[in-house]
Amino acid sequence: MTGTGMTGTGGSPRRGDAADRMVSSLADADDRIVEGALRPRRLHELIGQGRVREQLSLVLEGALQRGRVPDHVLLSGPPGLGKTTLAMIIAAELGTPMRITSGPAIERAGDLAAILSTLAEGEVVFIDEIHRVARPAEEMLYLAMEDFRVDVVIGKGPGATAIPLDIAPFTLVGATTRAGLLPAALRDRFGFTAHLDFYEPEELGVIVRRSAGLLGVALRDDGADEIAGRSRGTPRIANRLLRRVRDFAEVRGDGVITREIARAALELYEVDESGLDRLDYAVLTALVRKFGGGPVGLSTLAVAVGEEAETVEVVAEPFLVRAGLMARTPRGRVATPAAWAHLGLAVPQDAAFARLAPGDSGAGWRPAGGPDGPGRDGEVTLFD
Repeated sequence: MTGTGMTGTGGSPRRGDAADRMVSSLADADDRIVEGALRPRRLHELIGQGRVREQLSLVLEGALQRGRVPDHVLLSGPPGLGKTTLAMIIAAELGTPMRITSGPAIERAGDLAAILSTLAEGEVVFIDEIHRVARPAEEMLYLAMEDFRVDVVIGKGPGATAIPLDIAPFTLVGATTRAGLLPAALRDRFGFTAHLDFYEPEELGVIVRRSAGLLGVALRDDGADEIAGRSRGTPRIANRLLRRVRDFAEVRGDGVITREIARAALELYEVDESGLDRLDYAVLTALVRKFGGGPVGLSTLAVAVGEEAETVEVVAEPFLVRAGLMARTPRGRVATPAAWAHLGLAVPQDAAFARLAPGDSGAGWRPAGGPDGPGRDGEVTLFD
C-alpha cells in the first residue's frame, strides 16, 4: 500500500483546533497511528453499516467471479465513520495494492497522471476528500474512469498536442464528507455509491470492546456502554474516549474501566452523557442565555462563543442539530425545548419553540401564520 498526500483529513476549517476537541470526528496524528492498528481488515470484521457491507460484498464478489475490476466506488458520510477503512477493506478483499492520495494533493492534471500511469492492473486508487480535486485533474479523471485512458498534453497554446495514454484497468474509491459538492458528471461515473450512517450505541459498544481487546485494556461491559453512549455515533470518537479513559483508569484507579471510572474520566474531560463538550455547551448557552433561544445569525453566535463562524457551523452545529438541540431556520439558529431542558432551564412562553414538546427536533414545524410563511409575530419556518 502506497500513499500520496494526506489521508483521512475530513476537510474542516481550523482543522488543528477542531481536531483537538475530545469529541471531534476529525483525526489527529495520534488517531491515525492508533486507527491503523484498530481497523478491521476484511468485510466480515466490519461492525455496523450492515446494508452497505452487504451491498459492497455483492459488488466485489461479482467482479471477482467475472474476473473483472469492480465498478468505481463512492463513499460519503461525516468524518470518522470508516470511509478510509472501507477503502482499505476493498483492496484487501480484491487482493490488490492500494494507492492513497487526497483531493487537495492533486492540484494539477499532471499530479493525477503520475499516479494513474504507473498503476498495475486491478489496483485500487483511494482519493480522500475527492470533492476538493482541482478542476483540470477532475476532467482528466472523467476519461480515466470511463475509458481507462488519459490524454497527456504536450506544449501550450494552439500548438499543444494531446497524446492518448492507455492505463491499466483500476478501481477508484472516492471518499467525501460533502457529496453535494461533487459535480454530477463525476458522481455519475461511480458504479456504486454508499452513504455511511452514524452508529447506534450498541454497535459502538461492540467496537469499544474490540478496541479494548486489541489495546490490552481491561474493560467491563458497563464501562464500554458508558463510553459508547457519549461517542456521538462515531467510532473514531469512541476509540479516542477509550484511550483517555484508559489513562484515567491506570493513573487514578486499578486499570479496570468500569462505569464509575468512565463517568469520572469523561466528566474530567468535559464530555457529558449526551456527548456534548465545552464548545457545544458554549454554543447552546450563548444561544439560550444571551439570545433568548434565537433566532440568531451564525456570525453573531460565533462571536459570542469566541470562535470562527465556520468552526461553529462545521464542527459544533451538525451534532447539535442531529441531537435535536438546535434548529437552522431562514432567520437564524434557534434553540429547541430539548436545549433548554439540557441546560436545566424552562422554556419561556415567547421562545420560538415554546409550543414544541421537549425532545422534539422541530423538523417540519410551521408557525401560527400558516404553511405559506412566517406569522405576523415574527415566528419562523423551519427547513425540513
